[in-house]
Amino acid sequence: MTNTAAVRKLKPVRKNARRAVRNLSDRLLKPQDMVLAGRSPYEVIHDNGLVRLRHYHPLAGDYILLDGVKVPVAQERHAVPLVIVPPLAVNMYIYDLFPERSMIRYLQARGYDIYLIDWGVPRRRHAHYNLATYCGELMPEFLAKVREHSGSLDLSLHGWSMGGICVLCYTALNHDKHIRNLMVLGSPINSHASGKLGKMYQMLNRQAEWVRNNTGFRIHNLNPQWLHTPGWMNTLGFKLMDPVSNLRGYWELLGKLADRDFVINHATTASFLDGMVAYPGGIVQDMSVRIWIDNELAKGYMTIGDREMRLSDIDCSLLVFAGKTDNMVTPAAVETLLDFVSSTDKEFRVAPGGHLGLVHSSKAPEHIWKTIGDWLESRSD
Repeated sequence: MTNTAAVRKLKPVRKNARRAVRNLSDRLLKPQDMVLAGRSPYEVIHDNGLVRLRHYHPLAGDYILLDGVKVPVAQERHAVPLVIVPPLAVNMYIYDLFPERSMIRYLQARGYDIYLIDWGVPRRRHAHYNLATYCGELMPEFLAKVREHSGSLDLSLHGWSMGGICVLCYTALNHDKHIRNLMVLGSPINSHASGKLGKMYQMLNRQAEWVRNNTGFRIHNLNPQWLHTPGWMNTLGFKLMDPVSNLRGYWELLGKLADRDFVINHATTASFLDGMVAYPGGIVQDMSVRIWIDNELAKGYMTIGDREMRLSDIDCSLLVFAGKTDNMVTPAAVETLLDFVSSTDKEFRVAPGGHLGLVHSSKAPEHIWKTIGDWLESRSD
């Protein structure tokens, strides 16, 4: 082989090496410059210093691209606004992760007026916030602002994971008859039925029962400051639920550093996974005792502060999803919700994917977003 031929063969190798070095440098030193998430424009219409209410601007143009496919933009908006109620601990990127794979943009294109309650980043001074704070105080305040801004009393609420617990608790606790539709995704109703985690909760329940009967110790008697969970701990806990997939993602990154699009996609996804926020200690107390250990919702009720919330007080239209491979909240832990509500218009579906995939995955647009858009259509005018 001549020197000239050898040089020609080395050129693409060197070029890829330069690309890999440049991409690695940007990924490590300027990761936010690569993030595509959160591009949909919105205005903040209410801000209490911690929680903010977003209203997303109407889409411009005749269509949006969804994974390269054109989706027509509806020329008229449905009368009933759609309010997204996220779980705590997550950042809001998950709902608007990529310009061409954004749940918010898709539902806007289907004609829905989108609001989102951004719970903000709780600090130590918010450690006493609990379910009564979020479902009995903050949600009534912010949904009143949605109604004031939109001019509609009737609302549809979308809640994923703990967000689903919030929309159920709000609707039942406040007896809000103007909640037209509820969409609940991957929310634990019977935590003890949730696979291996459910068995662990059952074991904790037996131990907690012994503690109650033999000691004066109660988790709710602890200072919530001691249980305030920082964001990095929530990020670590989420990743430990599926450590193999997380390690595989970084291994693939090393092998594809020369691929700018892959590195950008990795940085964008990581912006969500690495950006989780704190759980207030009061929420940790309520969730660990009410939802996981005592499994109260599996009996159709739950204590919230000094009040009792009953699922039977919910009678609006209800669409419930569970992830087929969700190890955190299995379908068996979710489906029992339909047994307790008074709704006659109710539906349960199992969709492909795990817990995160219920909101964002390659299959979510077809199996979840489209289903939500179709289901809401006849229930939003």
